[in-house]
Amino acid sequence: MNKQQPIVIGHRGAAGEAPENTLASFALAFEQGAEGIELDVQLTKDGEIVVCHDLTVDRTTDGSGLIGDKSWEELKSLDAGFWFLEAFTGERIPHLRQVFELVPRGHFINVEVKHAYEGRMEKSLLAFLDEMDRWADIVISSFDHKLIHRIKLAQPKAKVGLLYAANLIDHAAYAKQLGVDVFSLHPYHHCIDMEDVLGAQAAGMAVYPYTANDVADYKRLIAAGVTGIITDYPGRLRNFLD
Repeated sequence: MNKQQPIVIGHRGAAGEAPENTLASFALAFEQGAEGIELDVQLTKDGEIVVCHDLTVDRTTDGSGLIGDKSWEELKSLDAGFWFLEAFTGERIPHLRQVFELVPRGHFINVEVKHAYEGRMEKSLLAFLDEMDRWADIVISSFDHKLIHRIKLAQPKAKVGLLYAANLIDHAAYAKQLGVDVFSLHPYHHCIDMEDVLGAQAAGMAVYPYTANDVADYKRLIAAGVTGIITDYPGRLRNFLD
């Protein structure tokens, strides 16, 4: 079993201490010692890739409506920080390019695709990642495993991961059923144990459970030998590991 410490991955940045999926949140995660970040992407009406968890802007901004019905110009004027703390007033929904400009090469970025947008998202995302040429840094994950299958077939260089919340009998065997090379498993953290991790490692897959925030869960996942831990509190996990 891999005895190395898991890497620290900030969920939507440092979502427990800053407004999720903002540049401030991503910057804080790295300040707190994260080695990587997880983020969510959506597609605007004019085909731009923006970083937001929800299909709408209602929960995390002062606007309302579907992201897919709005242009990038409309979205970038919304306030995406005030709802969290007054100190974050003026934070914006970032374009994916802005996040890549913030994160130095060599740092892990887990791009979670929330919605296929009738196939337009995968085409736009792969074109963007090809332009960025940082394939070694990126893992593309999704709960939509058919989308993941299409992405890997379209771009063999892409590292892909499966998100799921099922307590599977054999995690690695399920991933093998896709018929493409799956780089990593991203299970809900209560749905993975040491035996599952060993099976994934034997099959050459990394394991990045989400979203563990308590020390007891950190201990359990570290003992299981996971590759990395996705957490809302990267500083808390870093301090625990140190």
